[in-house]
Amino acid sequence: MAEPLLRLEHLRKAYGALVVTDDVALAVTAGELHAVIGPNGAGKTTLIHQISGLATPDGGRILFDGADITRLPMHERVRRGLARSFQITSILPRFSVLENVALAVQARSGSSFRFFGDADRESTLNEPALEFLEHVGLRPRAHLRAGLLSHGEKRQLELAVGLATAPKLLLLDEPLAGTGHEESERVVATLRRLKGRYTIVLVEHDMEAVFSLADRVTVLVYGRVIATGTPEAVRANTEVRSAYLGEEAA
Repeated sequence: MAEPLLRLEHLRKAYGALVVTDDVALAVTAGELHAVIGPNGAGKTTLIHQISGLATPDGGRILFDGADITRLPMHERVRRGLARSFQITSILPRFSVLENVALAVQARSGSSFRFFGDADRESTLNEPALEFLEHVGLRPRAHLRAGLLSHGEKRQLELAVGLATAPKLLLLDEPLAGTGHEESERVVATLRRLKGRYTIVLVEHDMEAVFSLADRVTVLVYGRVIATGTPEAVRANTEVRSAYLGEEAA
């Protein structure tokens, strides 16, 4: 059996007396969409911080693509193919949608940002950038100023920027946060198109979206994993229903 693309072993993080992640073990296989859910204060965001390199674990290991990355800085993790969407970069509101993605393509190629303003006119940057915009459904908005996008479209653009870094794994921290119903449906449709093409770890509060998208689900409560399995198995888990899902699982 192939090694998981991402493996967390006995991961622990505490802030003073507060233990936020407590002996967390998690394995994500290549090509799957793995959701991490749990109530507020469960430690989900802290877990994502540790995987992305924003926070350093107090104990345990993070293995990515066969290497121990526990102590690597964030930029080195991105270089190795671990990208955190919606945290990777800020949208540049005065630049076009296409320019935002073209600049990420430029950064991935190692080009200098001295030619910052010319990115939109370079075919070697334009063409892949347009493909990434196609992936997230924003190609028709390519030449619009990014600051004019709706909140949901900005989420999609940030995702396109993440894809432009050529990730082996995408960490998505609440991509539906702040979106209305129609925008949420568009983001979910985007994730459904990307599913299987990219390995994705998704933290999300929208249970309808989670259970419609995920191949597997891990449930965190008070920093500990209480269940991991298929959406159907997690829905049926008595401990999960009692601790988190409640009537949502009915």
